[in-house]
Amino acid sequence: MVLTKSEIQNLDKVRRLNIVNSITGIKPGNLVATKSIDGVTNVAIISSVVHLSSNPALIGFITRPHGEYRRDTFNNIMETKCFTINHIHKNIIEKAHFTSAKFEQSISEFDSCGLTEEYLENQNAPFVKESSIKMGLSYCEHISIQSSNTTMIVGEIEQLVVPDDIIKPNGYVDLSTANSVGISGLNSYYDLKFLNSFPYARVENVPSKWDKNA
Repeated sequence: MVLTKSEIQNLDKVRRLNIVNSITGIKPGNLVATKSIDGVTNVAIISSVVHLSSNPALIGFITRPHGEYRRDTFNNIMETKCFTINHIHKNIIEKAHFTSAKFEQSISEFDSCGLTEEYLENQNAPFVKESSIKMGLSYCEHISIQSSNTTMIVGEIEQLVVPDDIIKPNGYVDLSTANSVGISGLNSYYDLKFLNSFPYARVENVPSKWDKNA
């Protein structure tokens, strides 16, 4: 199948969303949790979380378009300047998925979707207790993306919770052992399986011969 720009635009909305959201590959599945200044907690499934820097430890994610939906996550972060990011694993896929439903502002997705709030010292936003890998972040900045009418939120990691048994000696976090999941399209979830690891990509480490048939 080959599609032009106009053909993509003319696709059925759901088919277009699934195709465009899938072609970039598997994205990390996370729950972003916040609390309003009125004390109402919010948790939302996000597939756009990305590492921006390791020093300082900065993480970003993309929020929904302005004006299209009520944006509780964005509004809460702007008001409280903190949020958490929590990995989704196999046992909570369905609960995590339904956090994207359009609940009333006064209703917490934690309660409606069977997830548990957890709090750590010096972090006002709730963590997801069921998650094994989680980050507490302070708000740094937001960047408007005019072409899509969306916003990137940037936060700095203040707390990092990772089980000792999934951290390799070199610092890599074994997402296979953690049972973390990936997302493709609007509602499809994938297992993450470790395949291989290679030396740091320096010129002297490049193999002298390649098997082009591999």
